[in-house]
Amino acid sequence: MLNDNHQQYVIQTDSTKEDGLGKVFAFIFVVAMFLAFVQEVFESVMAWYRDTMLWLSDTATYLAGFWPF
Repeated sequence: MLNDNHQQYVIQTDSTKEDGLGKVFAFIFVVAMFLAFVQEVFESVMAWYRDTMLWLSDTATYLAGFWPF
């Protein structure tokens, strides 16, 4: 291209190695975020389950206190 009598060059490089490495890092990041999400959900469900079992146990103990024998 000529622009005011100066030549400007467009240099295109084929950087498939860098593109591939970026995709690998992005894939690892997505997998790590997915596993962190699964771990958080699992811990929340387990905490809910433990709290529910504790509440049911306390409720059963309280109700058993009303039995006359």
